[in-house]
Amino acid sequence: MGLSNAKVEPAIPVSDMTKAREFYEGKLGLSGGRPIGDGGITYPVGSGRELDIYPSPANAGASGGTIAAWEVEDLAKTVDELTAAGVVFEHYDGERLKTDARGIATMGEDHMAWFKDPDGNFFGIAEL
Repeated sequence: MGLSNAKVEPAIPVSDMTKAREFYEGKLGLSGGRPIGDGGITYPVGSGRELDIYPSPANAGASGGTIAAWEVEDLAKTVDELTAAGVVFEHYDGERLKTDARGIATMGEDHMAWFKDPDGNFFGIAEL
């Protein structure tokens, strides 16, 4: 039993579904979303997974940490494409985490970048 073999899907609380759709569809390029019963939308993403956004103004952006991350083959290309679409990447200059001018951090052989949606929910993109 347990959850170790169960499929998991991120569910993202947002304050304004119209603004959220503009971001997730217009800037991130998600498509094929289907309505869900709580007034939200479920988008298909890679490897048969889905990403749910749902209206929950009191909880939107409340996490403060990365709530979902995509794994991509070419992080630099993906960051450039998303930047051109209007996505703003986070920049860090700390002891443990530093990003370059594009917002890409190198951690050993792994590379990662982070951005926020309009509500301040944090997302990551990784090239592992």
